[in-house]
Amino acid sequence: MKKTILTFLLIVQIQSILAQVKSISNQPIYRNPLPSPYQLKWHDNNYYLFMHFGPNTFTDKEWGDGKEKTTVFNPTLMDCNQWCKIAKAAGAKGIIITAKHHDGFCLWPSKYSTHTVGQSDFKRDVLAELSAACKKNGLLFGVYLSPWDRNHPDYGTPQYNTVFVNMLKEIFQNYGPIWELWWDGANGEGPNGKKQIYDWQLFESTVRAISPQTVIFSDIGPDIRWIGNENGKASTTNWNLLDTIGFKRGLGAPLNDTLQQGNFKGAHYIPAEADVSIRPSWFYHERENNQVKSGEELMKIYLNSVGRGANLLLNVPPDDKGLISAYDSAALMNFYIKRKPLEGPNLLKNASLSIGEPDRNNINKPYSWYYILKQSVLMNGLILEEDLKYGQKIIAVNITVSTSGETKLQQKITTVGSKRIIVFPEPINASEIAIVVLESKGLPIFKTIRAF
Repeated sequence: MKKTILTFLLIVQIQSILAQVKSISNQPIYRNPLPSPYQLKWHDNNYYLFMHFGPNTFTDKEWGDGKEKTTVFNPTLMDCNQWCKIAKAAGAKGIIITAKHHDGFCLWPSKYSTHTVGQSDFKRDVLAELSAACKKNGLLFGVYLSPWDRNHPDYGTPQYNTVFVNMLKEIFQNYGPIWELWWDGANGEGPNGKKQIYDWQLFESTVRAISPQTVIFSDIGPDIRWIGNENGKASTTNWNLLDTIGFKRGLGAPLNDTLQQGNFKGAHYIPAEADVSIRPSWFYHERENNQVKSGEELMKIYLNSVGRGANLLLNVPPDDKGLISAYDSAALMNFYIKRKPLEGPNLLKNASLSIGEPDRNNINKPYSWYYILKQSVLMNGLILEEDLKYGQKIIAVNITVSTSGETKLQQKITTVGSKRIIVFPEPINASEIAIVVLESKGLPIFKTIRAF
């Protein structure tokens, strides 16, 4: 009976909060850019793999020059099902493949290039096999397509923009659905010594027309932004908002610090993605087999990316046989084991909860969630998530963890966003937890508050 009354009171409180949110959302001072339904889904799938694969895998380079013979690409044991099974076992939600890197080599037999798998001895269509394997294993499928092409004879001329659009159409029509499209802003010289003036507006409108549900990444969006480094590290303050007026993709993007933190009053909802490689390089090099990041190192990266509201794109390059190596696979499995406690039962599930009602006349009055457990429970940390369908609002939060009234930890954090993971310096036998929102853009709404 007591639980029923508490549940009823909680429902009434939530209804009251939602009514207030609706009433203040029309006030200009609190207007906040909102995510699209596709961006919300993107937030939920916050860890996935990147795969750099192509001629560089065989030539021991990072950036090919476009002069490589197509015969060099020959991953004789390639098994996209092996990639997907390992990704699935490691808890990754999808795979983004480098369909065309700067060298111009296409991992599908494009009709608009002569530098493709179709001209190699390998012949097999990598995109077709990976798309099918992702569907089979329940993974999302994404594509990286570099606009720079160091092989194509039309690069550096207006005709190349049409070539690139035709390549986009081939990929989306033949290998979809494409969950995320990744655009590198690199813009160097082509085989004719000229640089290309990219028609980004044409590229974007083409994708929107064919696949409106696809989220598009570049350093300034339109849907996802770069985090400003390749270390997989987001800022402790991370707004999903960005101002893009006056900036261009590739060259001329905002400062890296701005990309890391976003803009407090940003005009556009463009959340951050943190990319990093499991190895020192992006493509596979045998000499780096003993330099694969450990599970512990990957866990630190996860806490500094996903744990700060960004998505993590972890590069795991297939080797020259076309397989994920045992070194990389072992690190991924160890990483998965270290993440498991975060996904365990919510230790606050049976705690009593009281919510400090906000003052309708004072939006910035502290708003609190106070948990009392029947008996103390050993905890390693907390996970906070905002309900982002109402926009990102929380500016500052104070967290207090106590045992029988004695404060054991007090910590102030800034943004919450998609996910904020707070790891205690050492485990705490906690019986009370107070979460006080010190400042926010309107009424804060948590999607989840969990202890692990």
